[in-house]
Order: sequence, then structure tokens, then C-alpha cells
Amino acid sequence: MSSQYPVQGAGLGLRRAFIGSLADHIPAHIEFMEVAPENWIDVGGRFGRQFHALCERIPFVCHGLSLNIGGPAPLDEAFLRKVRQFLDTFNIRSYSEHLSYCGDDGHLYDLMPIPFTEAAVDYVAERIQRTQDIIGRPLVIENVSYYAAPGAEMSEAEFINAIIAKADCQLLLDINNIYVNSINHNYDAETFLAVMPEDRIAYAHIAGHYEEAEDLRVDTHGSNVIDPVWKLLEKAYELYGVFPTLLERDFNIPSMQELFDEVDMIRQLQLQHGESQDASIAQRG
Repeated sequence: MSSQYPVQGAGLGLRRAFIGSLADHIPAHIEFMEVAPENWIDVGGRFGRQFHALCERIPFVCHGLSLNIGGPAPLDEAFLRKVRQFLDTFNIRSYSEHLSYCGDDGHLYDLMPIPFTEAAVDYVAERIQRTQDIIGRPLVIENVSYYAAPGAEMSEAEFINAIIAKADCQLLLDINNIYVNSINHNYDAETFLAVMPEDRIAYAHIAGHYEEAEDLRVDTHGSNVIDPVWKLLEKAYELYGVFPTLLERDFNIPSMQELFDEVDMIRQLQLQHGESQDASIAQRG
């Protein structure tokens, strides 16, 4: 994998529900983990000790929940300074957040869509740049699932690319969100994938979702990854080469073996496409 990536291989989102199961043994095919800093900053006791021990054994990345990068409220700079301390203390490789907003005077407990407008590009890019100044490293933004696009002046893909270029930040490519949005907003997922900024991809997410109706999918992270999403991940590897990819599972947590099997599926696809790329390079050479 390219050195542009903060981690390598296949990863698993860490949840407190199963941290104890990983305390003694981390399967070899899990090469990095991810946590939400909001859930772990200032955590002590047994969970704190277990987390600290895991950080000494495997690389971690952070995926935030509450930065509210597109919201109208001022950035919570005190929180961002805590995030920086957390990243530094545990040698965490990157910090990502959702390209959305989740609060104003209070927290909304949901990810709301940012209008796809030029004014929003300028506003969000400025907030990303300020965030990067405080945390002392690039911010990685994630393409999110959304269920309405009020006031749109450009496409979702154009909006994402414009923000990344203006803010000079990185991309967390969520494969499941692309699939969910392609159903809900009637666009071609592979076409969307093909215009993402290759040189800005830090890593990827893959997850399951809920089929509410034939034309409505809900991003839940509460079920197994389905075949069309796996195929879309393969397409991404074909387009951009193999990049780090992490399994998210937040609800309806299955057995650890089921989680390990899905992470192993990521790893097998990475090996398969990595070998194909090596063969292609050798033939050209």
C-alpha cells in the first residue's frame, strides 16, 4: 500500500462491548482499529487500561461523532484541544469526522446534510482549516449518508471534491454510504466512486445497512455487509489500488467470529487485488 495512508491493511471499529475479547488476542488479519474520541477521552478504570494496552499493540485511528464541521455554532476549540492531546498521548494515526452537521445550540444526535452550495464549501473549508491548525495534522472528512439535499447547487461528488481541494484535507471513503446514497438518490455508485480524489484517500469504511423499501436504504451499521457493497469495494480497489479499509459495526453486534470473518473478507479482497496490481505492473515492466 502507498505511504500516503496512515495505517495499512484491514481494520475493525472498536466497541466497548467487545474490547475484553481482544485483550488477550488480536487476530493477525486485523491490522488497525478505530475509536470515537468522544467515547474514550478521559476514560479510566478497566476500560481505560484495556484501551491503553491495545494502543501499545496495534495502530489506531479516530473517527469523531460531534465536531459539527458544517454546523452554524462556533467550533468547539476546547474539545479539539482535548482531541489533539488524546491523539498525541496514544499515538493515534489520524482523526476523521463526518462531512455534515450535528448541532446548533445543542447536539442533534444525528448527522444532517450540509447544503451542496458554493457558500457552504467556503464555510466548511474554513472550519476544516481551523480544525487542522488546532489538531496539528490533516483532518480526514467522510462522505456521509443523507436523505434529502435541500438547496443543492452542485452534486454531492462536486461538493466533496470542492471542499477537499479548498481545505487541503483528506478523505475517508465510506463505501456503504456511496451505495446507500446511490439507491436513495438514484445515481450510479461506480460513476460517483470514479470521481473521488484518489490522492486524498486516507482509508475507507465498509458496513451494513437496513433496507426500508426498494428505493430507501438506511445507514445503520447494524447488519452484515451485503454483496453489492463488497463488489463496490472491489471496484474501488480496481480504480485506486488497495487502501486500508475498516469494518464498522455499531448495533446488533454478532459473535466475534462473525466480525473477524468480515474483516478477513476485506483482507482477502485486498490480497486478491494487490496481487492483480502486482501482476499488471510486472507485465508493463
